[in-house]
Amino acid sequence: MPREIQLQVAPEVAANESLLKEHIAKLFKISTTEIEHIIPVKRSIDARQKAIKINYKVNVFFKGDDFIPQKIELPDYQNVSNAQEVIIIGAGPAGLFAALQLIELGIKPIVIERGKDVRGRRRDLKAINVDHIVNEDSNYCFGEGGAGTYSDGKLYTRSKKRGDVDRILRLLVAFGASDEILVEAHPHIGTNKLPQIIQDIREKIIECGGKVLFETRVTDFIIKENAIKGVIVQNGDAIEANNVILATGHSARDIFELLDRKKIHIEAKPFALGVRAEHPQELIDKIQYSCDYRGEFLPPSPYSIVKQVNGRGMYSFCMCPGGVIAPCATSPGEVVTNGWSPSKRDQATANSGIVVELKLEDFKPFAKFGALAGMEFQKAIEQKAWYLAGSTQKVPAQRMMDFTQNKVSQSIPKTSYVPGTTSVEMGQVFPGFLTQIMREGFIEFGKTMRGYLTNDAILHAPESRTSSPVRIPRDNETLEHVQIKGLYPCGEGAGYAGGIISAAIDGEKCALKIAATIKK
Repeated sequence: MPREIQLQVAPEVAANESLLKEHIAKLFKISTTEIEHIIPVKRSIDARQKAIKINYKVNVFFKGDDFIPQKIELPDYQNVSNAQEVIIIGAGPAGLFAALQLIELGIKPIVIERGKDVRGRRRDLKAINVDHIVNEDSNYCFGEGGAGTYSDGKLYTRSKKRGDVDRILRLLVAFGASDEILVEAHPHIGTNKLPQIIQDIREKIIECGGKVLFETRVTDFIIKENAIKGVIVQNGDAIEANNVILATGHSARDIFELLDRKKIHIEAKPFALGVRAEHPQELIDKIQYSCDYRGEFLPPSPYSIVKQVNGRGMYSFCMCPGGVIAPCATSPGEVVTNGWSPSKRDQATANSGIVVELKLEDFKPFAKFGALAGMEFQKAIEQKAWYLAGSTQKVPAQRMMDFTQNKVSQSIPKTSYVPGTTSVEMGQVFPGFLTQIMREGFIEFGKTMRGYLTNDAILHAPESRTSSPVRIPRDNETLEHVQIKGLYPCGEGAGYAGGIISAAIDGEKCALKIAATIKK
């Protein structure tokens, strides 16, 4: 039987199997020859002291222990070509993992995606970065894999009570992700590697008899006697099914408008909004690791920070070590930012959303839009940013300390945001209450992270798509919409997830509920 042990070792020991074996041998007072295998279980960094340590949980196999290398394999997916069909709207993590779960249960998914496949999306990403052209159906938010495909592939979640996180991680490994994601405390795949994994998932769905329809936008729902009967797509064709999973993501404003227009019950939902801050990665490393030079055995440092300012939370969101800032507009006439990192996190800058929690009362100026008030609040800020930055995909930008002092920055250095920047006083972008909270908040951030508040940090505005501004209410037990039988609101866009893992878990949960109904 292997021994599971907890260790705290220097980074260079954690990175070298021979040194790690020597360390463990000393603990047990044995020779290194008595240790056959060391299998990592969990790994995290403890940077609270000047001498940084790696917290390591490992399984140690000694001489005589049975050791069978574990290969993570896919479930025994069935061929569902002739099975009952379920429509899934959206090919993000919620939609794709719902499709896989349905196949596992013997049900045929029809995945309808408004955007292009992962490779086709690349041309449209280039167009928005270089030519400032926004394709409303294919961009950083829309297309195969959803927003996460080209914005990092972060897999960390606090939603462990929602479902089996490890199952989702193991499925990703079976589809080609590194098994390191099973070990790291904050797992991450990287934008350069995730597209191939997404493509392999799609190919498995098709191989098993499911359908995936790209460049197919849903424009209407077929509803009879408060029950879903299918959908209408943009060419007028009807696709029929008695069960529909709605997994469109947090930026599908046309779907929210369609639901509202058809008087299908939706609700305004608070979300968070702010800026994306970019620092030199070297500076963040110095702050977080308390060192002049990070060295080769430590990864680029992330950070996480939360403050209460004037009764509201202001916090870092979707922090990207060694990453870049990307243009994530989904319609012409708006500017939206997000961030991502490649798998090695080897870029020179670190960026993070720095956002403030909003309340329903903040949306009162847009009350005439009813349940869409939060969405219109969000849209107004994005459109103002576009106008202030010169009616292009350039982004309003300001040095951080200048922002806290209400000073227009005389110059903005080149940042990782490819379309470019325009020097703007951020108070012009945001409502006064939000501007004041952020000004005070950055000063508080600087007190906690010495060196964080600096004019070497550049703020880009806005970071506005943190979560859906709408909730599509569903029954807690059946997961069906509270009004429409057979309609299953799912994932981030419906207000029930926040990130790749929680969205995937929610997709599986909806699939399981549908299967239970079908097989009654």
